[in-house]
Amino acid sequence: MPQVVRPRIAVLHGTHPASPLPQRFRSLADREAVEVLHRAARVLVASLPVLTDRLVEALYEQEPGYRAAIESDRAEIWQEVHHSLRHNVGSLIQPREFREAAHRTSRRIGEIRAEQGVPLDAVLHAFRMGGAMVWQDLVDETARRDPDDVRLLVHVAADVWNFVDEHCGIVGDAYRQAERRLSWRRENQQRLMIAALLDGTARIADLCEAAAMLGLPEQGRYAVLAVASAPRGPQRPGPARPPLNLPAALPVAAPYGQSGPDLPDVRPDAAPYGRSGEGGPPHARPDTAPYGRSGPDSLPHARPDTAPYGRSGPDGLPHHRPDTAPPPTAFPGTAPLWHTGPDAEFAILRLGDPGDPGELHAIAAALDAPAGTRAGIGSVVEGLAALGDARRLAETALRACPASGGTVLLDEHLPDALVVTSPALGSALADRVLGPLDRLDPSDRDVILETLTAWLDADGSAQRAGARLYCHRNTVLNRLRRFEQLTGRCLTRPRDAVEVSLALAARRLLAP
Repeated sequence: MPQVVRPRIAVLHGTHPASPLPQRFRSLADREAVEVLHRAARVLVASLPVLTDRLVEALYEQEPGYRAAIESDRAEIWQEVHHSLRHNVGSLIQPREFREAAHRTSRRIGEIRAEQGVPLDAVLHAFRMGGAMVWQDLVDETARRDPDDVRLLVHVAADVWNFVDEHCGIVGDAYRQAERRLSWRRENQQRLMIAALLDGTARIADLCEAAAMLGLPEQGRYAVLAVASAPRGPQRPGPARPPLNLPAALPVAAPYGQSGPDLPDVRPDAAPYGRSGEGGPPHARPDTAPYGRSGPDSLPHARPDTAPYGRSGPDGLPHHRPDTAPPPTAFPGTAPLWHTGPDAEFAILRLGDPGDPGELHAIAAALDAPAGTRAGIGSVVEGLAALGDARRLAETALRACPASGGTVLLDEHLPDALVVTSPALGSALADRVLGPLDRLDPSDRDVILETLTAWLDADGSAQRAGARLYCHRNTVLNRLRRFEQLTGRCLTRPRDAVEVSLALAARRLLAP
């Protein structure tokens, strides 16, 4: 809103050290200038409605930032302009009486314009337009009354424009403060809305508003990422480091079979059953032979579709499937929205169109997590209303993550998820199946468990398990037979194999 100007009477009636005129001539000129200014200002006060009309019209024509506000409510803008001019032209005549009121008016205008979203540059331009119009009217009125008095206004010109700058500063400060408050309020509303969506407490009637506030489609495809740092002992004082850096533009894996710069044209795991791997003997297709039938190693081969993706490597950490390496394509969704929970950080991930089975793998591969960080990605859900379920699925995936760290995709670790969702039953199963091994020496027990785990991860191949453990395949077979003798379980019996696999998962995930 434009403002008028206030002469600094104390300065006008004081001394001007840089003035070439003697003091008595300078003081006389200042007093005469103030009298001329007061006479012209009184005429402006009497014609404020006309001045207001002209200024509002000038704003509409010359300042696009005000045009929408004037078209929306011209009467409200007129009243605001008139109120501002009345206080500020009054400051020309009675600066002490009107100064604080003029400041309050300028601050209020800055706050209102920030709330309306009018650009700050437009507000400041409007103030300077008002100052220029008032100054020109003062000059014109003085020239009309007595042209010789116009030269006296030179003595107050600097103070008049300093007054304009002073009020521009007041408006700018008020605008920026209001903008910070509005920004904090918006961010707080967004945090509360994200928390309600992840908690599943958001009302159906609020979903449309939430979609607009967060910039997300109400019926889009989503997943939730849960992140937690592994316990590390005492922490040094200082600001906490974010547990994970998730890029705003995440890559998406190409569909299976689609080639890329770093991807083969054929899925690595699409080789026909029976084709040998790693130089080993051919393996019969496990789901075509009756369960329990032995393979070349005299031990059964576990079905490949029962082992979770992410077979452990020498470092014990899960590896993602090789065919999910992300090609250099951009993630079509928006930046992840984060929420801090009591035990973990959660991120809402907007996914692309359906039909891309490697999408979550690409997100997992794009995570930049410090060593020891645990991350879990839940299953895909449809719509904002299902984000509460997505958060619970992500928490389940996080609980299925190894204590040493890593990333777990829930859909590829469903057996582990079953164990962690019922820890009491999981612990009972582990005690029932693996309890007899606890009577052994700890080092001996650990060797058997390590061998059993490596054999299961190798899809029942003693040769590959031996290569992983740096021992002969016969050593692997001997340790497995000893396990069967101690526990009474038969690894060629499907039911026993399933129970052993779940018991190992429970021992690994639920150990204190």
